[in-house]
Amino acid sequence: MSLLTVQNLQQHFPVRGGLLRRSVASCKAVDGVSFSLGEGETLGLVGESGCGKTTLGKAIVRLLNPTAGSIHFEGQDITHASMRTLRPMRRHIQMIFQDPAESLNPRHTVRDILEEPFIVQKIGTPPERKKWVAELLDKVGLSAASSDRFPFEFSGGQRQRIGIARAIALKPKLIICDEPVSALDVSVQSQVLNLLLDLQRDMGLSYLFIAHGLNVVKHMSDRVAVMYLGKIVELAPATELYQNPRHAYTKALLDAIPIADPTQRRERQLLRGDVPSPINPPPGCAFGHRMKHPKWEQSVGMDLTLKEIAPGHFVQPCPCCT
Repeated sequence: MSLLTVQNLQQHFPVRGGLLRRSVASCKAVDGVSFSLGEGETLGLVGESGCGKTTLGKAIVRLLNPTAGSIHFEGQDITHASMRTLRPMRRHIQMIFQDPAESLNPRHTVRDILEEPFIVQKIGTPPERKKWVAELLDKVGLSAASSDRFPFEFSGGQRQRIGIARAIALKPKLIICDEPVSALDVSVQSQVLNLLLDLQRDMGLSYLFIAHGLNVVKHMSDRVAVMYLGKIVELAPATELYQNPRHAYTKALLDAIPIADPTQRRERQLLRGDVPSPINPPPGCAFGHRMKHPKWEQSVGMDLTLKEIAPGHFVQPCPCCT
């Protein structure tokens, strides 16, 4: 049984206008996403800014109420579960946010921040919580003396380690990593990624790892899902996706990965046009419409549900992109 199963998930936001501020349209941030995630597995989720990655992550942890579809965690439907039902389940689903400076309360010390999950879940006594805070800081590579300091006294990488410590405090089974290294210096990114891998090995964690580019998730993920304009257009094992990409958008993302050797040259598929509006997405294949592909009209009215073309390799069956 999968740890997490998402079926046809939709997250639409009303667009209001007029004097009475009535809903006149919907912004389709997530528009029919389906996937599963196993225990101890890392699923990378990549795509351009605005494609719906973060919204999908927030819907899974129920920071947002999904418009349609279903979310099952360990076989239990949590799509529209009440806050009372969700509270004990939040021990098992946590999130690491993109900007550690914004996600940590600047008025609280590190001890206050790390003790809060235990207080909310009514776990342990004050002496036990103090001991657990020291153990958490040690796990993420910070000294116990850090507990009396405030977040602004730390560097960006250290603040993200505090955020990671908070996420693992209750020993969760699933962590949504929302671009956890994109706000960090390149020299620090590898350290944080290695820390996440070590924690996954030691604690048996499952990750939904959200990132902008395929280069970041290359060594982190067991499988990779490529998202465009609220939909997943390709899903495959990481090695298969990098060696044999089938969707044109996936190939464009791979072409965008920089090469360390400045003397090496390669042909790149440049992305033309603008990303269509999620308020009024085009019919058929949205990426083909953007690229003005001559076969785009053939995709209008087609069933573009992901199809398995090889074991574990799913792609949108679009005539203009595959």
